[in-house]
Parts: sequence; C-alpha cells; structure tokens
Amino acid sequence: MPIGLIALALGGFGIGLTEFVIMGLLPQVSADFHVTEAVAGWLISGYALAVVVGALALTAAVTRFERKPVLAALMVLFIAGNLISALAPGYTVMMVGRIIAALAHGAFFGIGAVVAASMVAPTKKAGAIAIMFTGLTAANVLGVPFGTMLGQAAGWRSTFWAITVIGVLALAGILALVPRTGAGDTGAGSTAGGLRGELRAFRSGQVWLSILVTILGYGGMFGAFTYIAFTLTEVTGFSAATVPWLLILFGVGLFIGNTIGGKAADRNVDRTLLVVLAALVVVLVVFALTAANPPMTIASMVLLGGFGFATVPGLQMRVMKYADSAPTLASGANIGAFNVGNALGAWLGGFTITAGLGYTSPIWAGAATTLAGLVVMAVAAAGAAKRARNATAGTAGTNAGDTNDGAMNDDAGAAAPAETAEAVAAGRA
Repeated sequence: MPIGLIALALGGFGIGLTEFVIMGLLPQVSADFHVTEAVAGWLISGYALAVVVGALALTAAVTRFERKPVLAALMVLFIAGNLISALAPGYTVMMVGRIIAALAHGAFFGIGAVVAASMVAPTKKAGAIAIMFTGLTAANVLGVPFGTMLGQAAGWRSTFWAITVIGVLALAGILALVPRTGAGDTGAGSTAGGLRGELRAFRSGQVWLSILVTILGYGGMFGAFTYIAFTLTEVTGFSAATVPWLLILFGVGLFIGNTIGGKAADRNVDRTLLVVLAALVVVLVVFALTAANPPMTIASMVLLGGFGFATVPGLQMRVMKYADSAPTLASGANIGAFNVGNALGAWLGGFTITAGLGYTSPIWAGAATTLAGLVVMAVAAAGAAKRARNATAGTAGTNAGDTNDGAMNDDAGAAAPAETAEAVAAGRA
C-alpha cells in the first residue's frame, strides 16, 4: 500500500470529523451563541450546501494545476476554516468558518480520489479510493464520539482546536508522502485538456446515471440514518445515553463495508453496486419492520452502515471510469452528489415525520429511495453491458474482415501462377 494513501486518509478523517461532530455539539453551540436549535442546525445545512459548491466550482477552478499542491492548498483552507470556528466570537463568524472548511471538503475528496487511484495498479483503484475514505469512516467510528466527549468536557471550541491540529498533521503528510501527478491526468497517458477536457466527461450518459445512483442510493441510507436517534429512543426503547455507543456499531459497519466494497468493486463495479444496493433495500425494509426489537435493531444498525458505505468506493470509481481521461471534475461532482443525497434523504425523512407517519417512516422513505437508485443502477449496468457487447462485436467483425481479405488475397496469389502457366502453355501451342 502506498504510504501516501495514509496522508489522504488522515485528511479524510479530519474532514469527516468536521462534518459530523457538530451534530453532538449543537446544544452547547446554540447556548453559547444564544440562538435557537433550528438556527444552530444551519451550521450543518450550510456546510452541506457549501460542500456541493466547493465540489463543483473549486474543483473546476483548479483543474489546470498540479494535484499535489492543490491538495495541500485545500488542506490549508480546511485548517483556516476550523481555526475560524474555534475562535468565532459569534454565530455569523462560526458560519463563515464552517463554509470555508466545507469548500475544501468536496474538492479534497474529488481530487484526492483521482490521486489515490493514480498511486496503484489499474486493478486496485477502487481499493485505493476505499483506503482514502477509511478516514471518513474512522471519523464516524472514533472521531465523532470522542470529539463529542471532548467538547462536552472542555467546551465545544476544544473540539475544533483538535480538528485544526489534525489538519496540520494531514497537510504535513500530504507534502511529505503524496507523489506528484500532473494536472488533468490520472498518472499516465491522459489527454485531458484542462477545464474544457474535464467538461467533456459530462457528455457521457453513464457519468450522469452514476451521479444519479449516488444521489438516490446513498441518500436513502443517509435519510434513514439522519433520524436514527429518534428511532432508537422512541421506537426501540433505548435510553439517550446508549445512542452514542450504538452509533459506534454503525461506524464499525461503515468501516467493514467500505473495505469490502472497495475490494469487490475492483473485481466488477457494476455487479458490486447492484448486489450491495439490493442488499441495502432489504436491510432497510427489515429494519423498519423490526425496529421495536432491540437485538434486531442492533444487527440492522451494523448492516445499514456496512451496506450503505460499501457503495461509496464503487460509486466514486464508476464515475471516474466513465469520465475516462478527464475524471477530476466528475469525481468532484460525485462528491457533491453524495451531499445532495444527504440533503434529499434528510428532507424526505423529515417530511414523513412531519406528516405523522412515525419514527420508522424515514427508514421506509430510505428504502424507497434506495430502490429507485437500484433501478437506475440496473438501467446503467444494462447500457454499459450492451455497449461492451457492441464493441466486442465490432472488434470481432473487423478481425473477421481482415482475415477474409487476407484469404482472398492468398487465393488470388495462388491463382496467378496457374493462370500464368496456362497462358505460357497456350503461347507455346
């Protein structure tokens, strides 16, 4: 394993911690800034929207530059955002810090995925992407619980100081360990031409289908997860103090699913996504039906995390695959798609609760959304398979034509001496 992947994973850990730890610190932040819980919640929503903007606009702005310095610059931006958050004297400045950190989020994962894939052999690209995203899963397993505990014990600002230090360590790792790659290439033989070349990738219908699968498939899982605390306490009957430890189990599932999903996607991306999305639909349905049963809920939590995040390496790899020689902007767009899915899933789950359908309704909504993603994935896979068959048939036809032409030439060559001999014989006669 290239050691540079560890530096990328550490950056992913810090970014994942910034995104999710705020959820456990909202009560303290709300009280400190004297704002309502709903207003404090915009620190989460504003971050998600800024991720989408950064994933598209910032990635597009840096496509002509060498990727290693870009990753380092994005980490500096991330450090600055968290430092502003740690020092924020009021809510508005805190929001500015969150937005600055979020702008680095989408571009870092989008460009980082391309760099990670360029560091390994073609048959190990999805696995390399999975290693980078391991930082994000570790942030959920370890970072969020301990970051929340730190914030509760020493004040919420201490958590953002800790994240700032993690950012500095990640920056040092990127500068020291990540190899240089050119702008607009994946490490060898690319012909992408800056932003114009990157935009050409969006002519591919498969790129758009892959992005849609990301929004629906991942959005379904996240929509169910957004309101999981309500499900665990109001339906299953767990105490509020138990919820953080149950979330660790969810995080363990994320870690396992990310690792296995990456290895499976290296063997066959489309088949892996079809199987995992189908399994995720089943898990969500079973979870919704058995949410009142504590042992089944615990099992469902682990499986939800496992199958939910097993899609991530494959979804990212599929977009990069069909973006071909200009994958950077498409990769960033797919990171944005994950966050669009987050927002969609959270909105649908909140809508069902507001409609009075109960605290299992977000899980049902997640199952329906994921099922829609599975249908889109099946259409995309069928289209890709048809194109592959046509390409194979075209190659076979070309080869057959070449063979036939060669045979005709051989026949003509063989006939020529015979005809010449006959003519000589006739002349002698």
